[in-house]
Amino acid sequence: MEELMDRFKSFKGTFDLERRKKRLSELEAKSLDPNLWEDQERARAIMQELGDLKSEIEEVEALEEDLQIARELADEKETLKLEERFSKLELKAYLSGTYDGKPAILSIHAGQGGTEAMDWASMLLRMYMRFFEKKGWDATTLEENPGEEAGIKSATLLVRSAYAYGYLKHEAGTHRLVRQSPFNADKLRQTSFASVEVLPEIEEVDYPDIEIKEEDLNWQFFRSAGAGGQNVNKVSTAVRLIHKPSGITVSSQTARTQEQNRKSALSLLRSKLWALGEEKRQEEKKKIAGDYSPATWGTQIRNYVLHPYRMVKDLRTGVETSDTDSVLDGGIDEFVEAGLKL
Repeated sequence: MEELMDRFKSFKGTFDLERRKKRLSELEAKSLDPNLWEDQERARAIMQELGDLKSEIEEVEALEEDLQIARELADEKETLKLEERFSKLELKAYLSGTYDGKPAILSIHAGQGGTEAMDWASMLLRMYMRFFEKKGWDATTLEENPGEEAGIKSATLLVRSAYAYGYLKHEAGTHRLVRQSPFNADKLRQTSFASVEVLPEIEEVDYPDIEIKEEDLNWQFFRSAGAGGQNVNKVSTAVRLIHKPSGITVSSQTARTQEQNRKSALSLLRSKLWALGEEKRQEEKKKIAGDYSPATWGTQIRNYVLHPYRMVKDLRTGVETSDTDSVLDGGIDEFVEAGLKL
């Protein structure tokens, strides 16, 4: 118990409860603005952060109270339960980066391997979506580019949750899959690659130094891909945005209106420009938005082997499991939490 109390005291100092309470007061004031819901995306972000922050503060205060009670009663069984609760909370101490508390923009790109790689990219997309569902995180698909035969060429998600970027940033890099090919009659063993990119959602107020001039933008509008029949989008609501000075191209196509897709594209561009600026200042891309090396052999951060044996292993943390089905169904908590401690 004394060791646990010391750990909690150290954590509380890092957690900075007073700063979080101040931020909570700011968010509560914003939530009372009668014009808040005129911008629904901003309103959702504010309410999400407010709810997450309130839950965090309540958990820290409740845990401190329960620790004191257990200490006075010398309740060993209760102490073990409290240690488990605290271990989950303790992870927040690793989320102290400037943008760790921001929503995340997570992109998946098929690498070498053709149809196999596109199928693998879609498996990764499902894995992350299931992970977000289990966490209760709000994930919106901004863009999805389907493959010709199967899977996806790329997809971009906006993950709105407190500390989404902090939790996910170490998922960035190349993910390698080894399996028997479902696209080959001989079921030969196939190696496929896909890359994951993770950026914080940067708003104008977060980083006013990022100046986006209208004359530097090339807007293109097209119809969103549909499932056919009545679902075909007959209006050009999808948006592609090219930033002429940097050459960065982004797109958003899943929102119902062109205006919503324009906002999403601008947000994505701002985050990409932030990452580009950080790269120039720090000269180490992997510290900011992950390792941008080509998704090929030798650059992977994690291996997913389904044949001739079953194993998922992270090459940075050493975390591994033979329960591949659970991992591909979103059970990646152990890998994500180990990444926080890198």
